[in-house]
Amino acid sequence: MLMTLPEIERINQIARQAGTAILEVYEQPFEVTEKADQSPLTQADLASHRAITESLARLTPDIPVLSEESAVTPWEERRRWRRYWLVDPLDGTNEFVKRNGEFTVNIALIEDHAPVLGVVYAPVPDILWYGTREQGAFRQEKQTEPRAIRVTAHCRRPVRVAGSRSHAGDSLKRFLERLGDHEIVSMGSSLKLCLVAEGEADIYPRLGPTSEWDTAAAQAVVEAAGGRVTDTRLQRLEYNRKESLLNPHFLVFGDADIDWSRYL
Repeated sequence: MLMTLPEIERINQIARQAGTAILEVYEQPFEVTEKADQSPLTQADLASHRAITESLARLTPDIPVLSEESAVTPWEERRRWRRYWLVDPLDGTNEFVKRNGEFTVNIALIEDHAPVLGVVYAPVPDILWYGTREQGAFRQEKQTEPRAIRVTAHCRRPVRVAGSRSHAGDSLKRFLERLGDHEIVSMGSSLKLCLVAEGEADIYPRLGPTSEWDTAAAQAVVEAAGGRVTDTRLQRLEYNRKESLLNPHFLVFGDADIDWSRYL
Protein backbone atom coordinates (compact mmCIF):
# COMPACT_ATOMS: atom_id res chain seq x y z
CA MET A 1 0.00 0.00 0.00
CA LEU A 2 1.81 3.10 -1.25
CA MET A 3 0.94 6.05 0.99
CA THR A 4 0.73 9.43 -0.72
CA LEU A 5 2.07 12.55 0.98
CA PRO A 6 -1.46 13.84 1.81
CA GLU A 7 -2.27 10.48 3.43
CA ILE A 8 0.93 10.58 5.46
CA GLU A 9 0.10 14.11 6.55
CA ARG A 10 -3.30 12.88 7.73
CA ILE A 11 -1.60 10.29 9.97
CA ASN A 12 0.68 13.05 11.26
CA GLN A 13 -2.41 15.09 12.12
CA ILE A 14 -3.94 12.15 13.98
CA ALA A 15 -0.74 11.79 16.04
CA ARG A 16 -0.81 15.51 16.85
CA GLN A 17 -4.47 15.30 17.88
CA ALA A 18 -3.62 12.43 20.20
CA GLY A 19 -0.78 14.52 21.61
CA THR A 20 -3.21 17.34 22.36
CA ALA A 21 -5.45 14.89 24.24
CA ILE A 22 -2.42 13.70 26.24
CA LEU A 23 -1.34 17.22 27.16
CA GLU A 24 -4.80 18.06 28.46
CA VAL A 25 -4.25 15.38 31.10
CA TYR A 26 -0.54 16.09 31.56
CA GLU A 27 -1.15 19.70 32.53
CA GLN A 28 -3.59 18.77 35.32
CA PRO A 29 -3.36 16.54 38.41
CA PHE A 30 -3.96 12.95 37.26
CA GLU A 31 -4.35 9.50 38.75
CA VAL A 32 -2.16 6.50 37.93
CA THR A 33 -3.52 2.96 38.04
CA GLU A 34 -1.87 -0.37 37.27
CA LYS A 35 -2.67 -2.79 34.47
CA ALA A 36 -2.53 -6.55 34.99
CA ASP A 37 1.20 -6.57 34.15
CA GLN A 38 1.85 -3.82 36.72
CA SER A 39 2.63 -1.24 34.07
CA PRO A 40 1.15 2.22 34.73
CA LEU A 41 -2.03 3.48 33.08
CA THR A 42 -3.42 7.03 33.04
CA GLN A 43 -6.40 8.80 31.52
CA ALA A 44 -3.95 10.19 28.96
CA ASP A 45 -3.28 6.68 27.59
CA LEU A 46 -7.01 6.13 27.16
CA ALA A 47 -7.75 9.57 25.70
CA SER A 48 -4.99 9.15 23.12
CA HIS A 49 -6.19 5.62 22.32
CA ARG A 50 -9.71 6.86 21.62
CA ALA A 51 -8.50 9.78 19.48
CA ILE A 52 -6.30 7.52 17.32
CA THR A 53 -8.55 4.49 16.92
CA GLU A 54 -11.63 6.55 16.10
CA SER A 55 -9.72 8.62 13.52
CA LEU A 56 -8.11 5.57 11.87
CA ALA A 57 -11.47 3.80 11.74
CA ARG A 58 -12.87 6.74 9.76
CA LEU A 59 -9.80 7.11 7.54
CA THR A 60 -9.21 3.42 6.72
CA PRO A 61 -12.29 1.44 7.82
CA ASP A 62 -11.05 -1.74 6.14
CA ILE A 63 -7.71 -1.85 8.02
CA PRO A 64 -7.85 -3.28 11.57
CA VAL A 65 -6.21 -1.42 14.44
CA LEU A 66 -4.20 -3.06 17.21
CA SER A 67 -3.52 -0.66 20.09
CA GLU A 68 -1.82 -1.28 23.41
CA GLU A 69 -5.07 -0.23 25.06
CA SER A 70 -7.32 -2.35 22.80
CA ALA A 71 -9.02 -5.51 23.92
CA VAL A 72 -6.73 -8.37 22.90
CA THR A 73 -7.50 -9.62 19.40
CA PRO A 74 -7.46 -13.45 19.36
CA TRP A 75 -4.42 -14.90 17.62
CA GLU A 76 -6.62 -17.00 15.31
CA GLU A 77 -8.01 -13.75 13.89
CA ARG A 78 -4.86 -11.64 14.09
CA ARG A 79 -2.65 -14.18 12.32
CA ARG A 80 -4.69 -13.65 9.14
CA TRP A 81 -4.00 -9.93 9.05
CA ARG A 82 -1.78 -8.93 6.12
CA ARG A 83 -2.12 -5.22 6.84
CA TYR A 84 -3.02 -3.44 10.08
CA TRP A 85 -2.33 -0.35 12.17
CA LEU A 86 -0.17 -0.92 15.25
CA VAL A 87 -0.49 1.83 17.85
CA ASP A 88 1.02 2.80 21.18
CA PRO A 89 -1.17 5.72 22.27
CA LEU A 90 1.32 6.81 24.94
CA ASP A 91 4.76 5.24 24.80
CA GLY A 92 6.70 6.03 27.95
CA THR A 93 3.95 6.25 30.55
CA ASN A 94 6.67 6.07 33.24
CA GLU A 95 8.19 9.24 31.77
CA PHE A 96 4.73 10.82 31.58
CA VAL A 97 4.20 10.12 35.29
CA LYS A 98 7.63 11.61 36.06
CA ARG A 99 6.64 14.67 33.98
CA ASN A 100 9.95 14.78 32.12
CA GLY A 101 8.36 15.14 28.68
CA GLU A 102 10.06 12.06 27.20
CA PHE A 103 7.01 10.23 25.93
CA THR A 104 5.54 9.75 22.48
CA VAL A 105 2.55 8.79 20.37
CA ASN A 106 3.41 5.88 18.04
CA ILE A 107 1.41 4.96 14.92
CA ALA A 108 2.66 2.33 12.45
CA LEU A 109 1.22 0.64 9.39
CA ILE A 110 2.29 -3.00 9.20
CA GLU A 111 2.29 -4.90 5.90
CA ASP A 112 3.46 -8.50 5.55
CA HIS A 113 5.05 -8.43 9.04
CA ALA A 114 7.04 -5.22 8.42
CA PRO A 115 6.41 -1.57 9.36
CA VAL A 116 6.05 0.38 6.12
CA LEU A 117 4.94 3.71 7.62
CA GLY A 118 5.72 5.14 11.02
CA VAL A 119 4.84 8.32 12.90
CA VAL A 120 6.37 9.18 16.27
CA TYR A 121 5.16 12.36 17.95
CA ALA A 122 6.59 13.88 21.14
CA PRO A 123 3.88 16.29 22.41
CA VAL A 124 5.87 18.26 24.98
CA PRO A 125 8.64 19.54 22.64
CA ASP A 126 6.19 19.33 19.69
CA ILE A 127 8.49 17.24 17.50
CA LEU A 128 7.29 14.78 14.87
CA TRP A 129 9.32 12.04 13.21
CA TYR A 130 7.83 10.13 10.30
CA GLY A 131 8.96 7.92 7.47
CA THR A 132 8.06 5.48 4.72
CA ARG A 133 10.13 3.29 2.45
CA GLU A 134 9.12 5.38 -0.57
CA GLN A 135 9.35 8.91 0.84
CA GLY A 136 12.27 8.65 3.29
CA ALA A 137 12.40 9.89 6.89
CA PHE A 138 11.69 13.38 8.24
CA ARG A 139 11.78 15.40 11.43
CA GLN A 140 9.44 18.35 11.98
CA GLU A 141 9.80 20.63 14.98
CA LYS A 142 6.71 22.67 15.81
CA GLN A 143 5.41 24.24 12.59
CA THR A 144 8.73 24.49 10.77
CA GLU A 145 9.29 22.80 7.43
CA PRO A 146 10.07 19.07 7.78
CA ARG A 147 13.71 18.20 7.17
CA ALA A 148 15.03 14.92 5.84
CA ILE A 149 17.02 12.82 8.31
CA ARG A 150 19.58 10.02 7.87
CA VAL A 151 21.36 7.67 10.22
CA THR A 152 25.09 7.98 10.78
CA ALA A 153 26.40 5.51 8.21
CA HIS A 154 29.91 5.39 9.73
CA CYS A 155 30.08 4.97 13.48
CA ARG A 156 31.92 7.73 15.34
CA ARG A 157 34.38 7.35 18.23
CA PRO A 158 33.54 7.32 21.05
CA VAL A 159 30.40 5.43 20.10
CA ARG A 160 27.22 7.32 20.99
CA VAL A 161 24.85 4.86 22.64
CA ALA A 162 21.16 5.60 23.19
CA GLY A 163 20.14 4.19 26.57
CA SER A 164 16.89 3.78 28.43
CA ARG A 165 15.97 6.36 31.04
CA SER A 166 13.98 3.82 33.09
CA HIS A 167 15.12 0.33 32.04
CA ALA A 168 18.91 0.01 32.23
CA GLY A 169 20.07 -3.45 33.38
CA ASP A 170 22.98 -5.85 33.69
CA SER A 171 22.79 -6.97 30.04
CA LEU A 172 23.28 -3.40 28.85
CA LYS A 173 26.16 -2.90 31.27
CA ARG A 174 27.93 -5.97 29.85
CA PHE A 175 27.32 -4.75 26.29
CA LEU A 176 28.86 -1.38 27.11
CA GLU A 177 31.88 -2.96 28.80
CA ARG A 178 32.60 -4.99 25.66
CA LEU A 179 31.92 -2.03 23.38
CA GLY A 180 34.72 0.03 24.89
CA ASP A 181 34.98 3.80 24.49
CA HIS A 182 31.45 5.23 24.39
CA GLU A 183 29.15 7.93 25.64
CA ILE A 184 25.55 7.43 26.76
CA VAL A 185 22.60 9.51 25.60
CA SER A 186 19.76 8.68 28.02
CA MET A 187 16.22 9.06 26.79
CA GLY A 188 12.77 7.64 27.41
CA SER A 189 10.30 5.84 25.13
CA SER A 190 10.77 5.39 21.36
CA LEU A 191 12.77 8.62 21.28
CA LYS A 192 15.88 6.44 21.50
CA LEU A 193 15.19 4.94 18.09
CA CYS A 194 14.58 8.42 16.72
CA LEU A 195 18.02 9.49 17.99
CA VAL A 196 19.54 6.78 15.80
CA ALA A 197 17.30 7.71 12.87
CA GLU A 198 18.47 11.33 12.89
CA GLY A 199 22.14 10.47 13.42
CA GLU A 200 22.35 11.65 17.03
CA ALA A 201 23.21 8.14 18.28
CA ASP A 202 25.07 5.27 16.63
CA ILE A 203 23.48 2.31 18.41
CA TYR A 204 20.54 1.57 20.68
CA PRO A 205 20.78 -1.88 22.25
CA ARG A 206 17.51 -2.89 23.89
CA LEU A 207 18.28 -5.92 26.05
CA GLY A 208 15.07 -5.98 28.03
CA PRO A 209 11.35 -6.54 27.49
CA THR A 210 9.33 -4.48 25.00
CA SER A 211 6.14 -5.07 23.04
CA GLU A 212 5.55 -4.76 19.32
CA TRP A 213 3.65 -1.47 19.63
CA ASP A 214 6.68 0.05 21.41
CA THR A 215 8.93 -0.28 18.35
CA ALA A 216 6.99 -0.50 15.08
CA ALA A 217 6.50 3.21 14.31
CA ALA A 218 10.06 4.18 15.16
CA GLN A 219 11.43 1.16 13.27
CA ALA A 220 9.71 2.46 10.14
CA VAL A 221 11.41 5.83 10.69
CA VAL A 222 14.83 4.25 11.32
CA GLU A 223 14.60 2.09 8.21
CA ALA A 224 13.37 5.00 6.09
CA ALA A 225 16.44 6.90 7.33
CA GLY A 226 18.77 4.13 6.16
CA GLY A 227 19.20 2.27 9.45
CA ARG A 228 18.36 -1.17 10.74
CA VAL A 229 16.36 -2.64 13.62
CA THR A 230 17.28 -6.28 14.21
CA ASP A 231 17.14 -9.04 16.76
CA THR A 232 20.40 -10.13 18.40
CA ARG A 233 21.15 -12.42 15.42
CA LEU A 234 20.96 -9.33 13.18
CA GLN A 235 17.70 -10.47 11.57
CA ARG A 236 15.13 -7.75 10.88
CA LEU A 237 12.59 -7.27 13.66
CA GLU A 238 9.20 -8.52 12.39
CA TYR A 239 5.61 -8.24 13.56
CA ASN A 240 2.58 -10.48 14.04
CA ARG A 241 4.57 -13.68 13.61
CA LYS A 242 3.39 -15.27 16.86
CA GLU A 243 0.66 -15.15 19.47
CA SER A 244 2.81 -13.24 21.96
CA LEU A 245 3.23 -9.53 21.28
CA LEU A 246 6.56 -9.37 23.11
CA ASN A 247 9.66 -8.43 21.10
CA PRO A 248 12.95 -10.26 21.34
CA HIS A 249 15.95 -8.24 22.52
CA PHE A 250 16.98 -5.99 19.66
CA LEU A 251 19.57 -3.60 18.23
CA VAL A 252 19.03 -0.31 16.38
CA PHE A 253 21.96 1.06 14.37
CA GLY A 254 23.09 3.00 11.35
CA ASP A 255 26.48 1.48 10.51
CA ALA A 256 25.72 -1.96 9.05
CA ASP A 257 29.41 -2.72 8.46
CA ILE A 258 29.88 -3.35 12.19
CA ASP A 259 28.90 -6.71 13.68
CA TRP A 260 27.16 -5.25 16.72
CA SER A 261 26.17 -8.71 17.93
CA ARG A 262 29.76 -9.41 18.96
CA TYR A 263 29.35 -7.06 21.91
CA LEU A 264 26.45 -9.05 23.36
